Amino acid sequence: MPNNIKSQHGMIAGYASYFNVVDRMRDRVAKGAFKATLRAAKIFGKMPKMLWQHDPKQPIGVWTRLFEDERGLFAEGKLALGVSKADEAYLLLKQGAIDGLSIGFRTIQASHDKGHKTRTLLDIDLIEISLVTFGANACATAHVISDQ
Repeated sequence: MPNNIKSQHGMIAGYASYFNVVDRMRDRVAKGAFKATLRAAKIFGKMPKMLWQHDPKQPIGVWTRLFEDERGLFAEGKLALGVSKADEAYLLLKQGAIDGLSIGFRTIQASHDKGHKTRTLLDIDLIEISLVTFGANACATAHVISDQ
């Protein structure tokens, strides 16, 4: 995890996606797939939503920082403590009962490997990143970065 993450109550962080890992949906995210989304977020100041279990009716906080590195898409955000599902997510993360992150997106460009029955996502429009019980990419996890 990057060294320069913020420290305050309700902050969470982790990798929302790892590059070149075939997930349970048979998708593989290529390095650079988030480039346009990250550029647009910077220009327009509008980050993807933070949701509970991909439910658009249950926002639970805000993502404050996203960036691609060699491993994948790193996400840092703040849970909206006081919102019941955010409080629940916070407690479950602290206890280790959940830790999954999962991305919700629209595919812009992908290639298909019919032999391996996989799809490589080359360019995606990232809509949201959810805290989930079971993510498609088992490597994509979050944790509480501060309890103070």
